[in-house]
Amino acid sequence: MEKKEILDKAKQLTNRIVNSFWFLLIIGIILLLKTIFFYNNTITVNENIEGKLIIGTTFFITILMCLIGVLPNRARIITAIVANLLISILLCSDELYYSYSNNVLSLAQITNLQYGEEIISTIPSLFKLKDIIYFLDIIILAILIILKKVELIKKEKKTKTQILGKICIGILGIAVFIYIGNSYVEKGKDKSYNKDLQIKDATIFGYHIYDIQSTLNIKNNAKYNNYDDIIKDYEELKSDYDTRYNQIESYYDGILEDKNIIILQLESIQEFVVNKKINGREITPNLNRFLRENIEFSNMHMQSYSSTADSEHSTITSIYPMENGMSFSKYFANTYDDLFKMFNNEGYHTSYMHGNYPYFWNRGNVYGRLNLNELNLKEQFENISEEISGYLSDELLYKQAVQKLKTYQTPFISYIVAASSHTPFNLEGLQDRSKISIDIGEFKDTFFGNYLEAANYADYAFGIFINELKKENLYDNTAILVFGDHNGVNMYDDKLIEFLKKTNPNLNDVDLKLNYTRVVCGFKIPGLKNIKIEKPVNKLDIKPTLTYLAGIEDGFSLGTNMFGKKDFVCLNNERIISSRYYYDEQWYDIYTGEKIDINNIDKETKEMLDRYYYDMKKELDISNSISINNLLKDKSIK
Repeated sequence: MEKKEILDKAKQLTNRIVNSFWFLLIIGIILLLKTIFFYNNTITVNENIEGKLIIGTTFFITILMCLIGVLPNRARIITAIVANLLISILLCSDELYYSYSNNVLSLAQITNLQYGEEIISTIPSLFKLKDIIYFLDIIILAILIILKKVELIKKEKKTKTQILGKICIGILGIAVFIYIGNSYVEKGKDKSYNKDLQIKDATIFGYHIYDIQSTLNIKNNAKYNNYDDIIKDYEELKSDYDTRYNQIESYYDGILEDKNIIILQLESIQEFVVNKKINGREITPNLNRFLRENIEFSNMHMQSYSSTADSEHSTITSIYPMENGMSFSKYFANTYDDLFKMFNNEGYHTSYMHGNYPYFWNRGNVYGRLNLNELNLKEQFENISEEISGYLSDELLYKQAVQKLKTYQTPFISYIVAASSHTPFNLEGLQDRSKISIDIGEFKDTFFGNYLEAANYADYAFGIFINELKKENLYDNTAILVFGDHNGVNMYDDKLIEFLKKTNPNLNDVDLKLNYTRVVCGFKIPGLKNIKIEKPVNKLDIKPTLTYLAGIEDGFSLGTNMFGKKDFVCLNNERIISSRYYYDEQWYDIYTGEKIDINNIDKETKEMLDRYYYDMKKELDISNSISINNLLKDKSIK
């Protein structure tokens, strides 16, 4: 058989398949495989996919293909191709975002499109060659259509009976689709804070159906609708915490009265870089020295798998953040018992500084509404001659911040946000790379290697900041709380795991999950030296801690004193971290990484774990309701 004849037969066979119902079957199988590929790279990256998830996904895709199948031939083919493309884009986008924040996308994040430039700049560092799998079949089909190897045939008209049959099948398919969609919504409600569980129970498609419904009817997600409803449960929770956890050494009480306070937030600086070396050089020598000389909180956790803005929100309000950045973008006008209000009421000079423009994360509106004596964003700094990834470089920010601080009346409290170590961590714009003091060797030209260099530069700039404070005689009488805002590296980054195993050969999955949420944290309190606190703390704890240490009223806070005895913290996606146990859909022993058989443990431990879970749900319900319904506004008018 000649080559031309073989090609002609192949073309005929391809056209016959594309213009038949076999094409829908093939598209359905391809979509199923893509979705399984998505699960393996996200929610089940370190575990087996449950059978119910495969069955649910298969059922959803089957219903979708049946609905498409009732269309006329050409429309059927085009719709199947478009559906394939849209679902592929959805899965790929979800995976890329999951790589960035260990979370899938939400319709609520549509308000973040205004920050598209930053998002787009991050995509190249997240996109892996394997992700082409989502579009490989579409690319091949597009090439065949362009080369006219595939033609969409317009078939003969159907009889009335055939048309009626298709209509009946379509109506039945739509009814089943609606029924399944509603069942997915009901499944999602029970796991409203945990997207991984929503997906495992309702498939990625069911999750998005629930997400759309809940976003459009977001007030239905609030358990409490007014302040009177919420205050009873809040006071019960706080009273219980005070009884169980708030036995604090008396010398901490009011220790910061009349002292200056600086809150310094470092971009993406995780705890694992502390006291670590690479090729014989410390990654963060200045932070290491600061932590040794002062108070090190070695178990500080972020509140959500998302943005810098969420860290700021948690810190100043002691309330959990909403969906990535929503607290700043959508709920910026809410009333809180915020940090600045508490200190401003006591005569402190309050200020906020960040080397970016007011529109970014809506900071101009957010901080413009708070009790600030001075708001310094990019326009308020005279020297912007060095920008790193679009932000004022940390070094220039710190030098100018200190000059501003020395003009403030005392005592002052200032929140300073650094940003040079921002993803994609390439330090674009840094004018003198000799300020990077480490040789990353084998990690050169990798995302992880870039991260280490960015962390090293952030540490260099932090050293400049400390020296400038000392030079201006601001250091000795000032409390300095420094912490990382959120993770910088993906939980399962291969290079990260390779790096961590050098100091922990027995690294397990729980270690990786805790490493992901744990950020650097140190606290200089004049008069206190060389203290290490290993119990879990989080950003919600900062406001009640600072107000307690300064001897002023705290107001409404879900956090507790960092110097108290509370031994667990929560994230806004239903993760719980205690001194011994970790909850992520089920309980794990942190020491061993093993799952806890909840039915085979002693009564006292089970009651403790149940209490952790109950308190976590209560905190999230209260926080969520406050944000959605602006319930502390009702408090302010009582």
